Amino acid sequence: MNAIETYRANAAAQRAAAAQTKLQNRREMHERAAAVWETMADGAEETLSKTAINLAAKERASR
Repeated sequence: MNAIETYRANAAAQRAAAAQTKLQNRREMHERAAAVWETMADGAEETLSKTAINLAAKERASR
């Protein structure tokens, strides 16, 4: 499991915990945590995408 998959799994776990709790403040805490994990996953995906673009540009420049 790579980091992005781990982040998405953690977000899902937080959403599941939010769905199971009866206390609103705890539910909101889990939902905020899920949003943070999703943001981290999105950032990691963006970084991978930019890395691939930069590597492709470097390869083209070296030809």
